[in-house]
Parts: sequence; structure tokens; C-alpha cells
Amino acid sequence: MSSDNGLLRGKHVVVLGASRGVGRVIAERAAAEGGQVLAVARDKRGLVNFTNGTINTLALDAASESAPTKVFRNIRPEILVICGGATPPALPVSQLNWNQFAVNWEVDTKMAFLFSREALRMPLAPGSVVVIISSGAGLGGSPISGGYAGAKRMQMFLAKYCQAESDRLELGIRFVALVPSRVMPETELGQVAVSGYARYLGIPPEKFLENMGPRQSPADVAQAVIETALRPPEGVGPIFTISANGLTPTT
Repeated sequence: MSSDNGLLRGKHVVVLGASRGVGRVIAERAAAEGGQVLAVARDKRGLVNFTNGTINTLALDAASESAPTKVFRNIRPEILVICGGATPPALPVSQLNWNQFAVNWEVDTKMAFLFSREALRMPLAPGSVVVIISSGAGLGGSPISGGYAGAKRMQMFLAKYCQAESDRLELGIRFVALVPSRVMPETELGQVAVSGYARYLGIPPEKFLENMGPRQSPADVAQAVIETALRPPEGVGPIFTISANGLTPTT
């Protein structure tokens, strides 16, 4: 995808979880809009073959305590996108151990906490935006994914807490949580969810997707990142649901 508008031209953009799925689409879109993009992911093999050759890469576990310092040493972002995380278990609670149940707290929530905290401590420059990609599971639950729904809900709370702290300290940093409302089968995570729920419910995967109804795509999520980063709606936020119908402020 390319753009004649260059909406992010000259802006420094960091995308965590950029080796696959939604994170990769966001990194590609940001570069297409003229952003100077650093794509960060744990899997070095996934940080190759970006269609936009201007994307820089950094192989790093974003849930490690030292990760924010290492990333911000490379680039001080004006737009920081916290995406990706661990693949949750596709099993009911009765079949889980604690490590399986807690994996998304130890990865997804932890990296959102570490990077949001560092954005406040550094701090990032006034006008910077931190976008946390959460999940609709954090609103409606997800009974075969262990602690995934709770971890994703906590990411939304983090956006609220950090926005309040930015306001209290008069830092001028904006925090946003974007919440894709439906499973996206185009991604590896979406495929795990579709196959897991189809098996759990005893229906074909095609039927599960049909029952789910219209859904947003990874491209829709990338578009929402651009929109909320550049043109925040007045008086609402910081949590927005993304559906097939676009963006909706969420409490």
C-alpha cells in the first residue's frame, strides 16, 4: 500500500510485535505514509521481506525489563504502537496450568506496562502518541484462552491510567487503546482462535466465522492507528473499539 498524502512523513514510529499479523500490517502502513519506522519483534526471522524497504528492524523481546531502554536508544518515537504478544492457549480453564493461564499477562500486559511507563519516565516529547492494540476479548471475555481476556482488559486500563498520569504531570503525551472487536482469521492468532472455538463448540470453522458476522481486517486496524494518532476526536477516549463499521469510543 502506498499513499500520496504522506500522513506520517518525517515522524519516528516504533511498532512492537511487527514480525507478523496486525503489527506487520501497521508497520508497512506507517512506512507507506512516510514514517521512519522501527519494527521490533522477538523473532528475527519474521523481521524480513517487508515490502517497504525503508523499515528498520530490531530483534528484541519486548517483554524484557531492558527492552524500552534498548528501543528508545535506537529511536525516540513520536508514535509508539504496542502490538502483538503471546499466543494464548485454546483450552478451557479445566485443562490449563497456571503458566498457560498467565502467559498473556507475562507478555502482552507486561510489555504494554514497561513501554508505557518508560514513555512517562523518559518522557517522550509533548505531542507523542502511545497506541496499545488490545482485543475485543477484553470486553466480552474469551473462555478458552486462559487469562487472555483479562490481560487485554488491563491494557485498556493502562491506557487510561497513563493518560491520567500524563495529564497530571502535564507531559502532553497521548495514550490510546484500540480494541479490534472480532477475530481476524488473516492472522496466526486469529487462526488459532477460529480453530480452537470451532473445536470447542463442535462446529466447522466456516460456521464459526459465519456466526461471528462482519469483522474488521488488519488493514482496518492500521487505518485506525493512523486516524487516532493524527486526529484524536475531541473529548473522548482513550479507548476505541474497531469494528467493520469503523471506530467507536468505548468506556
